[in-house]
Amino acid sequence: MDKAKKQEILAMLALLTTAIIWGGGFVATKNGLEHITPFYLMAARFLIAFFLLSAIFYKKVMSITKEDLKGGIIIGIFLFTAFTSQTIGLQFTTPSKQAFLTGTNVVMVPFLYWFVYKKRPDIFSYLGAFLCFIGIATLTYEGGIGVNLNLGDILTLICALLYAGHIVATGYFAENLDPVILSIIQFGLSGILSLICAFIFESIPSSQNTTAIMSILYLALLSTCIAFVFQTVGQKYTSSTKAAIILSTESVFGTLFSVLLLHEKFTINMFIGCALIFISILAVETKFGIKTEDIKTEVVGE
Repeated sequence: MDKAKKQEILAMLALLTTAIIWGGGFVATKNGLEHITPFYLMAARFLIAFFLLSAIFYKKVMSITKEDLKGGIIIGIFLFTAFTSQTIGLQFTTPSKQAFLTGTNVVMVPFLYWFVYKKRPDIFSYLGAFLCFIGIATLTYEGGIGVNLNLGDILTLICALLYAGHIVATGYFAENLDPVILSIIQFGLSGILSLICAFIFESIPSSQNTTAIMSILYLALLSTCIAFVFQTVGQKYTSSTKAAIILSTESVFGTLFSVLLLHEKFTINMFIGCALIFISILAVETKFGIKTEDIKTEVVGE
């Protein structure tokens, strides 16, 4: 096995680890939000990760270039806005529902790539978008006429769009820049912006219990420090297409952890909706194994 193949396998394992950690992150965030406001929770997770990584890789920090700053800031803006909508949205929806709605970002990536790079998506992207729409409708249906998209669901869909932008931007900049430096910069920017918003919009937390502290530590050390570095490194050695499908399993792990740890009720509507969304992701990312010269993928990284 050559070096390039080994790097790709390790990259895929790193991305799978990221998906598992992020799946547990939905539960940790839900628990944390019961004791701390959204922006303070985000500020804590990102600033802890920023200072920890800066201390470990201080030599790299001392050699940051203008290109590093540019890439890190752009990625960081996507990260901050995505997590703002996701964290606030989780106050109004369930972790399992949010996990699958967040996963719709994979369906959005080809269309975002079309908008940015003027390369039209293939037929499987349209099929995936249609199945994804039906899946969201089924997932959020609660009886009566119409679909019950609450505020949390809407914010989560906005998060999915922003996270699609984050994947595209990360794939673009990580190809030529140091992934650790990019992670440090985006964490620092997200932490500072979160802290500013916390001071403006929220009251200072008076006290914290063990649950809040454990949630913050999980989010800071695992979901942020380790997972995002793994994602950035993984995307350096594999295409954004492969990265997207591996990261999309976050929705499966998120639902699994929500049912097992939070004893969340999993209804038939949720099962059908989640299945349709997952099939839509497979349609976009695997083309169901169909290979033909007339059907050509036009997605990030290929």
